[in-house]
Amino acid sequence: MTNLLEVADLDVTYPGKGFRAQPFHALKGVSLDIRPGETVGLVGESGSGKTTLGRAVLGLAPVTGGSVKYDGREIGHLNRRERRSLASEIQVVFQDPYSSLNPSMTIAQILAEPLTARGVAAKEAFARVTDLLDRVGLPADAARRLPREFSGGQRQRVAIARALALDPKLIVCDEPVSALDLSTQARVLDLFIEIQERTGVAYLFISHDLAVVRHISHRVAVMFRGELVETGDGDQVTARPQHPYTQRLFLAAPVPDPDAQQKRRADRRALIDAQKASEGAAA
Repeated sequence: MTNLLEVADLDVTYPGKGFRAQPFHALKGVSLDIRPGETVGLVGESGSGKTTLGRAVLGLAPVTGGSVKYDGREIGHLNRRERRSLASEIQVVFQDPYSSLNPSMTIAQILAEPLTARGVAAKEAFARVTDLLDRVGLPADAARRLPREFSGGQRQRVAIARALALDPKLIVCDEPVSALDLSTQARVLDLFIEIQERTGVAYLFISHDLAVVRHISHRVAVMFRGELVETGDGDQVTARPQHPYTQRLFLAAPVPDPDAQQKRRADRRALIDAQKASEGAAA
């Protein structure tokens, strides 16, 4: 099967801030691919580079080396007009649904906006709003309401509906459930899976939470300090991690059993101490 997205030897470097400041290498030689209808989970701690990779795919981060190809086409250096032509193919769901939704617009206006921007007649666009709401499990009367009238989970459903409006083939999901409580997280993750099964959309699913990535991903890629340190099938990477950094992420994930949780903490401390000793010996 031909890859939908291909990232090869990608570098993203930001200029240093201040006099004589060194440039910051956010991504270093990152390679990743996503097949149609597949979810690739991108996991790592804050500052690991995972969000930068998502932004590079969206054209929001400077590609200073390597390539980003979508459906065989190089998209890493498109100008703004060329990037707009990809809006119907690649969409995004951000972490905070409230900040990404215009508070002064009704839900109907929010969902119709990407359609009318692509030349769909206003009457037809608003007619499709009810279908979009139904696809994400929201009632038709939600169309008349404002974002502030919804819970966090409901607002994220609106954001997902907006991303689906143009029937994209790829959605970049940047920490889309991290601001939600656990029960709401599970429902929204199940919604992502249901939508994928129904439409065949692919996801680049970015998260700091290994348990979330395990729930939704076919394959998992682990980022550390701007590099990919481990990739593989979701079950293998999340249950039997090989790289020490992935092992640390695994041991940091909470479990309900207090004794097991205490053992995980002890194992993680021992692993960190062993890694520090190894790094010190190498130096």
